[in-house]
Amino acid sequence: MSARSHLRNPPGSLFRQAVTPRRYPDVLSMNTSGLADTSFTDDDTNLSSDLLNGDDPLGEAAAGSLFPEFLASFLKSSDLFDLLKDYQDLCRGKIAALQHAVLGSGRRSKTAVGVKWILQQELNTWRLINSLYRDRVQAEFGDDVMTDLPVPSESERLVVDQLFQCDKVVRQSQLVVDWLESIARDRMGHFADNIECYAKNVYWENTLHALKVRRTGSAALVTELDPDAPVRLQRPLVDLDREDDNRLLQDLFTLIRAGMIEQAQRLCKRCGQAWRAATLEGWKLYHDPNITSDSLRLQPVEGNPQRGIWKACCWRMAEEQQLNRYERAIYAALSGNIKPLLPVCESWEDCVWAHFKVMIDSLVEQELMSSGMAHQDADALPREHLEANWTMNKVFEELQATESKKVMEETTEHYHVIQKAVILEDLDGLLEDFSDWLTGPKPLPPHLLRFMTHLVLFYHSLGMALKEDVCVDVIKSYVGVLIKEDQWELVASYVSQLPVDVATVQYASVLETISQSERRKRCLHLANDAGLDVAAITKLVVETVLGRDNTEFTLHTHTLDNATTQEELEKIDIIDWLLIDPAHRAEALKQSNAIMRKFLAAQKLDAVKAVFSKLPENSVTEIYRQWEGQDTPLPAEDENAVREHLCIRAYLEAHKAFNDWTNHINSAPQRPDPAHQDKFTVRVANEMREKEYQSEYARWEVGVGHLTVKVKEIIHSILFGAWMVDSRQDALEDVWRSRQMATLRSLYLPRLCALLLHVLQRSNQHQEALRLADIIASDQHRLYEVFPKKELSQFLQRLRDSSLLLLDDGLDALGYQLKP
Repeated sequence: MSARSHLRNPPGSLFRQAVTPRRYPDVLSMNTSGLADTSFTDDDTNLSSDLLNGDDPLGEAAAGSLFPEFLASFLKSSDLFDLLKDYQDLCRGKIAALQHAVLGSGRRSKTAVGVKWILQQELNTWRLINSLYRDRVQAEFGDDVMTDLPVPSESERLVVDQLFQCDKVVRQSQLVVDWLESIARDRMGHFADNIECYAKNVYWENTLHALKVRRTGSAALVTELDPDAPVRLQRPLVDLDREDDNRLLQDLFTLIRAGMIEQAQRLCKRCGQAWRAATLEGWKLYHDPNITSDSLRLQPVEGNPQRGIWKACCWRMAEEQQLNRYERAIYAALSGNIKPLLPVCESWEDCVWAHFKVMIDSLVEQELMSSGMAHQDADALPREHLEANWTMNKVFEELQATESKKVMEETTEHYHVIQKAVILEDLDGLLEDFSDWLTGPKPLPPHLLRFMTHLVLFYHSLGMALKEDVCVDVIKSYVGVLIKEDQWELVASYVSQLPVDVATVQYASVLETISQSERRKRCLHLANDAGLDVAAITKLVVETVLGRDNTEFTLHTHTLDNATTQEELEKIDIIDWLLIDPAHRAEALKQSNAIMRKFLAAQKLDAVKAVFSKLPENSVTEIYRQWEGQDTPLPAEDENAVREHLCIRAYLEAHKAFNDWTNHINSAPQRPDPAHQDKFTVRVANEMREKEYQSEYARWEVGVGHLTVKVKEIIHSILFGAWMVDSRQDALEDVWRSRQMATLRSLYLPRLCALLLHVLQRSNQHQEALRLADIIASDQHRLYEVFPKKELSQFLQRLRDSSLLLLDDGLDALGYQLKP
């Protein structure tokens, strides 16, 4: 999606006046309903994010739904700036919900205060990002908006309009001022309406009354009531009027700080100080449309033609030490005088607002001077103001030199650091700060990590060059938060934003911690929807878990405790990951074979059976079915895995057949002891028990015969079938697997031969038992190679016993009839 597509409603000419508090609805959302807070004090805005570590669930319950809601907005939105608006709406809604929750609970929740504060900071930051990057994208791609204006000759306003269109520093500085003023308005709530309740329409009425009645002690008061009287006469007002004046001036500055000059003027008029309202009017740039208009009808003139004189007066009033500090700050803000303005700036936002306001004022005056539009009276302003070399970086350098401990502490607060980087467009510095925070001693609040993650994703969507390793760390940290917050259904979507190899490792590490079968299936379904490589992930999960096994592949020749340990059970259960999707059945076969090889070496047959029982019976059929109709045959590795699986199954069947044979042999019916009495009834009973015994014994012998044949067939199929030998030699070489299979042959083939010999000897099939020697010595099967010398010697000794028994029966040593 091109950057141009993000600009569905380009704002056109955004700036009509310099250093004016004009609002731009298409850039900043001015919907502040519901943000006025009556339950939290002003001190709440200075809360540290440490408040989020409390145990009070009120705040977390109200804001916890932001995790899925932010992801839903991220996935559904196709326009970046619509997405930013969604983020703002989500934060705004949760702030209102937190306020409602606290009011409804009837108690002050420390956690709710902390969460509300951090969400308010996040909302402010999203608004700043929306404002600045809408302008930056538009400036880069909106050539139709940034049109060149003709050089103006008779209008201050046209000069400044052109400055704002052509100079992105001035334009974006004004956006920062607008943003900071909107924050101030949010905090005011209904303040602008409430402060007028005490307004009086008579100017200094208490002093006027004292002078009229010539009250005792009034000789020290002013004798005249013009606006300059207290300063000119060096005499005070009545205390009540002085207090009202001080409060009014503080309220006026609060309104001007919020960009509400018209409301400030209205308040002045209601308080009987219309002259003061007039002093707040002179900032407007002069523009006479009749000079360039072809119309015969005169149009009204805009602005102040004597703005230079007005501004010089404002500057001198701001320097007047006898005036109230808020009155000085008011005129300092209007004239660009930074020194009287800073003493009333109590927060980081206030100081940034003051510096950017002064910077814009200075740059505007310089532009007017260079264009020849400046009045001669402008020379009354100090040259350091008119020639100041202001930059955005210089603003924040000045902030670092502040003497306010509170402002200095706020400078290092997380969101203010982010806001500074956004204003300066210092992405490298921002990501360095992210890296420091992630490696810091304290864990970051969950909502801060959520914001950091979505900020990184926003920059990626814009195509900005970022430090990939830090972005990866941010998303991985947020994934950890989601898991901790039990938001595991959101994990796949965020992991899919990582590089492919990193995403595979990260999601595999997440799946390792999940044991519930249904949740495993759900996680893989979500991973598939998110475009992750599910096959690679599940394979890595299994390999990682199995790789933690530090025990070596060691052959145990003695019988061990056959009980399955907890660690072994974890290995067995991990196979479930590969069985969820039938497409991974070949991989499941390979990994289960690897587990069973180790269990076979340790003679843990119960564990081997447990692994084998995990695999669906149609696994082999499913593997071949997936390759039906393909142009290429089944890969050699898969075919060898199938053969190994069948070899292990054959051994388990042989082991079961031998156990069945052993149990049947040991369950032979016992001949009943006859009762020694001559009574007829006793003899009849003895005969009946003997017949019953003979019948049971006959059935037992038949069973022995059947079971003996079954054992012989299965073991013969193993001995003659190249057990644990690959059928395809063109597979990728796996040295460790080949060695393990050879080791298992050396353990189990001699044992199977011994079992078969035992069955044949117990069944009196000594001649067939002696034929085992031919089988072992055969060059076709080369079974003698897997026999250790000691075991081969013992095996031959047992064959000798069969030969002796045959000789005792009148046969030769091999069981053939002797010739007469």
